[in-house]
Amino acid sequence: ELTYGSTVMRLDFVWLRDHCRSASCYNTKTNQRSLDTASVDLAIRPQAVRVDETTLFLTWPDGHVTRYGLEWLARNSYEGQKQQIMHPRILWNAEIYQQAQVPSIDCRSFLETDEGLKEFLQNFLLYGIAFVENVTPTKEDTEILAERISIIRETIYGRMWYFTSDFSRGDTAYTKLALDRHTDTTYFQEPCGIQVFHCLKHEGTGGRTLLVDGFHAAEQVLRQAPEHFKLLAKVPLKHEYVENVGGCHNHMIGVGPVLNIYPWNNELYLIRYNNYDRAVINTVPHDVVRRWYHAHRALTTELRRPDNELWVKLKPGKVLFVDNWRVLHGREAFTGYRQLCGCYLTRDDVLNTARLLGLPA
Repeated sequence: ELTYGSTVMRLDFVWLRDHCRSASCYNTKTNQRSLDTASVDLAIRPQAVRVDETTLFLTWPDGHVTRYGLEWLARNSYEGQKQQIMHPRILWNAEIYQQAQVPSIDCRSFLETDEGLKEFLQNFLLYGIAFVENVTPTKEDTEILAERISIIRETIYGRMWYFTSDFSRGDTAYTKLALDRHTDTTYFQEPCGIQVFHCLKHEGTGGRTLLVDGFHAAEQVLRQAPEHFKLLAKVPLKHEYVENVGGCHNHMIGVGPVLNIYPWNNELYLIRYNNYDRAVINTVPHDVVRRWYHAHRALTTELRRPDNELWVKLKPGKVLFVDNWRVLHGREAFTGYRQLCGCYLTRDDVLNTARLLGLPA
């Protein structure tokens, strides 16, 4: 047991031997472990232990010496991680977001400067949505924009997709009907991380895009009824997509709870909410079902509060990036011809780009 600042750490000797950063145990050029963990005696104990103001020294039975900075240990111990957030963010409703006056980023700055790209990614990481302005309204230019921050994730919908109300796919999104708030691809085992929308043309009325911060709604549930939050984070559900339209034949099933949290600090990192695609609930015992419905109703009530709804009119030249693991989207019904293009991005690559620019992600 060690204390550094306000952090009290309890560290197992096997853990301490396994994480040794000496030259023989850890390759600093590749940032990879060299030590064979399976060769470490699970009952290992050091022959000698010494601690000064900044460093822990351990001498092992074979004479090997391990040194740890106490600050490093405090940051990387279980107790330290419980106090840290993996992904810093600002939870918002419509008023909070509008008062923040989050700027859109100009297309040229986004594409040609690290400063513009970093500002965009900072906005995106904090709020789960971000906009780029003055983009040429074509699929090709939207693709160039997307590839600036990530590899495009190809799915059953293709790489870059066009989106009209021609019911060319077996999905309500390909109609003129209103769409309630939801996250996409809940029927993938790993839902797509980021969605890109660009309205190329709209000759008609309506069609505003609805955005809701799912993490803000979940936080309200946690405060008001923590037992509901806990249940939504525990119970796995199936989401399903069955399609037989034209030449498109697909049957996708994704499994996971509505709320996904890191177990060591209860930080929410993914919301899987889509009432259209939720499959038969057959993974929940009888004595839990009604409690789950109560919990789901509590979350839905928060998601549908009018003050949580941010309405945006997409127009040619304005590209919207949405964190599909956090922000729910929908739309109002519309008239006339409306054409969008867009794609899905791999979340890992977006976070990678952000970290390389020095952002916490």
